[in-house]
Amino acid sequence: MSKPTLFHRSILAATLLAAGLGSVQALAADKVTLQLKWLPQAQFAGYYVAQQKGFYQDAGLDVTIKPGGTDISPVQVIAGHAADVIVNWMPDALAAREAGVPLVNISQIYDKSGMMLTCKKASGIASPADLKGKTLGVWFGGNEYPFFNWMAKLGYKPDVDIKVLKQGFNVDPLLQGQADCISTMNYNEYWQLIDAGMKADELITFAYEDQGASTLEDGLYVLDSDLKDPAFVAKMAKFVKATLQGWNYAVSHPKEAAEIVVEQDASGAATQEVQERQMENVAKLIPSANTPKMGYLEPAAYRRTIEVLLSGGSSPVIKQDPGDAAMSHGVWEAAAKL
Repeated sequence: MSKPTLFHRSILAATLLAAGLGSVQALAADKVTLQLKWLPQAQFAGYYVAQQKGFYQDAGLDVTIKPGGTDISPVQVIAGHAADVIVNWMPDALAAREAGVPLVNISQIYDKSGMMLTCKKASGIASPADLKGKTLGVWFGGNEYPFFNWMAKLGYKPDVDIKVLKQGFNVDPLLQGQADCISTMNYNEYWQLIDAGMKADELITFAYEDQGASTLEDGLYVLDSDLKDPAFVAKMAKFVKATLQGWNYAVSHPKEAAEIVVEQDASGAATQEVQERQMENVAKLIPSANTPKMGYLEPAAYRRTIEVLLSGGSSPVIKQDPGDAAMSHGVWEAAAKL
């Protein structure tokens, strides 16, 4: 074997140095585990885009995105310390906080509600006043809170004035005539009805946003105790900044965002057409995209959600006002400075 020349030794040294630096950078990456509220779909496009486009990596983060499902509760996951941050709706987060899981909102992605009650016009429903005596499909698992608040405002008591059908995460109850109305999102289930052959003029929708019962939906939540650690706050600031970068890109490039989401769907059920349409409707819930305020939790919207949840008649969602304890602008402000 010939003796390595100076040139070869220099190349070897450079290669080893590069490998060493790569290892150091890999070790230096902060690990973050994100738990989503549901399966891969454009509802979460910003996170998948941030990962696919390298925004998390560029921020020095090693992010694991865990999809949700029918048997997965983001609250239970973070309570068991199996995630650093979760995507959740504020009603569920505040109810969980009152029950002993001290969740804190660090960034609000959606500033409008996409939740609707969709009904067949053939059921004789033209306004909320016509809901009395009807069977209404409702999602549970935390999603029922805005519905019951709305019914309380209308003066309707479940199982007295209305029949509540515990709805699965599909549109079958309306298609099969088991319910007069079902819960839908403007970016998902409503379009499933259209894809199933129903026509828009056969349906009437009541958006929670228009009924004075809207509450904040997809936001990022962490445990209160973790925010006492400056290193954790710094890590979350990098995560929020990269995440908002992902959402900005997804809103501006709906087709590419849809492609990225479809790639993440292990079941193969997601299609480009459906996810692109969903992305376009999700974008309507993020009007602050590409602005400095994107991801900022507006105090007025936070207070409105709390007031909705407290005003549930004899069975309010939460019994005590958490004040400002369930929200923090610290991470968002730190992210804005990066």
